[in-house]
Amino acid sequence: MHILDKLKERGYLAQIVYEDELYKQLEREPTVFYCGFDPTADSMHFGHYIPVLVMKHLQEAGHIPIALMGGGTAMVADPTGKTDLRPILTIEDIQKNVRGIQAQMERFIDFGSGKAILENNADWLLNLNYVNFLREIGQHFSVNRMLTAECFKQRMEKGLTFLEFNYMLMQSYDFLELYRKYGCRLQIGGDDQWSNILAGADLIRRKERQDAFAFTIKLLLNSEGEKMGKTAKGALWLDPNRVTPYEFYQYWRNLPDTDVRECLNLLTFLPLEDIAKLFAEGANINEAKKVLAYESTALVHGKDAADEAMQASAALFGGGGDMSNIPTFVISLDELTADSKLTTLLPLMGLAASRGDARKLIQSGAVYVGDGKATDIDYRVDADTVPADGLLVKKGKKGYCKLVIK
Repeated sequence: MHILDKLKERGYLAQIVYEDELYKQLEREPTVFYCGFDPTADSMHFGHYIPVLVMKHLQEAGHIPIALMGGGTAMVADPTGKTDLRPILTIEDIQKNVRGIQAQMERFIDFGSGKAILENNADWLLNLNYVNFLREIGQHFSVNRMLTAECFKQRMEKGLTFLEFNYMLMQSYDFLELYRKYGCRLQIGGDDQWSNILAGADLIRRKERQDAFAFTIKLLLNSEGEKMGKTAKGALWLDPNRVTPYEFYQYWRNLPDTDVRECLNLLTFLPLEDIAKLFAEGANINEAKKVLAYESTALVHGKDAADEAMQASAALFGGGGDMSNIPTFVISLDELTADSKLTTLLPLMGLAASRGDARKLIQSGAVYVGDGKATDIDYRVDADTVPADGLLVKKGKKGYCKLVIK
């Protein structure tokens, strides 16, 4: 099956330009393609995840990915999807973030000799001569056309800065630079980047008189039309220190029934016929959720972490499994003695956003300590009642953490 047909069948593709020509290009030879990642944090999050999986599919089909770290474009700030100007990062912050994302990228993409390329656009953008850049690149961009681009619309309402207005030119220049350096002919990215990606392909065709292609990847929305990838703590990060493998597993385990099949298609490498069997007449949707949670966690965090997360989930929700893998908060006896109020402990354990939030949760009857409900906002945890293997604290049906004194 042609790789584009495979990507379509699994539901990845949103928009393609020069589609017929791209089919022929991908059949004719191993094609160098790229996807950009602006290092605004030292970890990738769920917004990066599906493009990375598409890169993996393309690589397995014999094509050559370039993972482009945006060390240069991050200095400008992408206006896409934002009503306010993004924070301007320091060079030191950006370099730290690039290192973090590069390390994660290597878990998904094979960077062996000739198989993939890792680049950073700071290498060419930071030393550009601005006047030369305007003369060479700026003449190929129509301001009237740029102002109609989707990526600028929300920022136009509050005031688009000239800093951000340059972003499209810089991203397009990245594509041109990678074409000149590696023969890169295809750029991919999230569908909210369509205007920027299309501009890059157009620039190569104008400047080099060569074929260049682009396609975008659908943004994963839930059944309410909202972007997936948000947890109670914020973004669904791929860094286990930000979102534990257990929390990552539970995110997918608790997905609404209507979203499970699409996520299995997009977020796992299971054959579609195997996925179809999970939804055959009489099948249990909870089994499909378990498969989704396990397979996605194994991809991001490894099989061992997925096994542990599955055991922890079984221990909490199924009455079996290994309790040692449940998320744990360790506190010293001195710390607990100093302030053992539950309203203090809940935020530390990740079960409340703040002390005020903790008070509301307790007042609403949503918090359990051990087997009993905590209803008093002055409730204190007694060190003598914390078992050696930990005290289970629960928030609602989905929030669990074990308190251990060490």
